[in-house]
Amino acid sequence: MRTGRPKQALRLTEEERDGLHSLTHRARSQPLLARRARVVLACAEGLDNKTVARKLRGSLGMVGKWRSRFLEARLEGLYDDRDQGHPAR
Repeated sequence: MRTGRPKQALRLTEEERDGLHSLTHRARSQPLLARRARVVLACAEGLDNKTVARKLRGSLGMVGKWRSRFLEARLEGLYDDRDQGHPAR
C-alpha cells in the first residue's frame, strides 16, 4: 500500500532525455547540475523519491525539490537555484 501524496508522472521527451544525459557528464565542471540531471532521469524511470534518494545517496527533500522544479520549468529549472545564499548587494 502506498502512502503519502501521489506524485505527478514525470515523462521526458527524447530531446529532454538527451539533454539530461549530456548534463550528467558535467561531473567535474558543474557537479551540482550533473546530480540534478541524475535525479530527474531516475525519477523518469518510474522510481519513487525515496528509492532515488537512496540510489543517489541524497536526501528525500533534495529529490523532491529537483523533481518538482523539473516538472515546473523543465530543463531550465535545473539551472536556477532560486533560494541559494543571500541576495546580491
